[in-house]
Amino acid sequence: MTRISLSLAAAGLMSASLAQAGEVEVLHWWTSGGEAKAAAELKATMQKKGHTWKDFAVAGGGGDSAMTVLKSRVVSGNAPAAAQIKGPSLQEWAREGVLANMDGVAKAEKWDELLPKAIADGLKYKGNYIAAPVNVHRVNWLWANPEVFKKAGAKLPTTWDEFFVAAEALKKAGVIPVAHGGQNWQDFTTFESVALGVGGADFYKKALVQLDAGSLKGATMQKVLETFKKVKGYTDKNAPGRDWNLATAMVIKGEAGMQLMGDWAKGEFLAAGKVPGKDFACVAAPGTAKSYTYNVDSFALFKLKDPANQKAQQDLAAAIMSTDFQEVFNLNKGSIPVRLGMKLDKFDDCAKTSSADFVASSKAGSLVPSIAHGMSVPSAVEGAMKDVVSQFWNDDKMTVAQAMDKLVGAAKTK
Repeated sequence: MTRISLSLAAAGLMSASLAQAGEVEVLHWWTSGGEAKAAAELKATMQKKGHTWKDFAVAGGGGDSAMTVLKSRVVSGNAPAAAQIKGPSLQEWAREGVLANMDGVAKAEKWDELLPKAIADGLKYKGNYIAAPVNVHRVNWLWANPEVFKKAGAKLPTTWDEFFVAAEALKKAGVIPVAHGGQNWQDFTTFESVALGVGGADFYKKALVQLDAGSLKGATMQKVLETFKKVKGYTDKNAPGRDWNLATAMVIKGEAGMQLMGDWAKGEFLAAGKVPGKDFACVAAPGTAKSYTYNVDSFALFKLKDPANQKAQQDLAAAIMSTDFQEVFNLNKGSIPVRLGMKLDKFDDCAKTSSADFVASSKAGSLVPSIAHGMSVPSAVEGAMKDVVSQFWNDDKMTVAQAMDKLVGAAKTK
């Protein structure tokens, strides 16, 4: 080899190593305190690998405005490297042929071994990974103020019968038994916890995942709806339109005894300087201790043309599933790592309970997806079912039989 060709080869190697540094543009809506901190950690990880992080943050907790922006970007052939998408929406995007196959990273990092099958399957399209999971939120939690319960002479409920006994005692003690925010996703969060507690995981799957008409209109659903409506009697008249965190604040301040809400509520207690197990209690929603309703945040990874950006995207996927990021992110977000087998020394008792129940329910087959949080059914069906449930919650003239008929109709929404 001549000296010239040697120097050319060396120059080629140098440019190849420089070319490995790419840009990763990430669409997310983590703009509030703890979430923004977590996003900053991911950015720092990517910068350490030499990549450029381009933040594409769109405010708005539910991400509706972010999805509108994303659609226009993808249609114009200018997709970001990654976007916060979850549940059946992942498959909807994959069917459009715009998501990248992440099997190379997933195999190298052993994702199949590190994730429960129910979660892994939701991140795949036709058997290939198309998204990287960030966390697991448990939705079927009951949060309570122990001091208020003590004053009312009430005990933390483990069944729905006990729930109403406690609610009655709290009411007599002059506090609002159940803090609630009357928004359709909050109504449905309560509804699915009632459905799981009254009917069990198998009923939940048949009715709210497989949308089986017989289950949506049977005797168990009748009991679910009756129980659900009974809960409403223990909320206050100012509930309609209230944000979830304001409902949590009512429990923190002792104005209300309990709240049915996912584990993001824990962030509010912690931010107020409250200690789990002492200042607030976290227990599974009545009747659901052996089941687990999950909401998994994930990043869909879009097809990119530039090889350096493809490499940056793969590094991003690996970083998301790394133990360091899973720990830091979830400590900030109030959720738990989706990656199994991690040390949880830095996590609080609520998170440790959540993690143990996540593993146990995964093995027992009682890990179920949350409809309220976009994990279970196509978005059109989800919207229609939320409308029915909120209508039933708010309209005292609507009968259980009418609600069941409407749920069957909602399940057929295209």
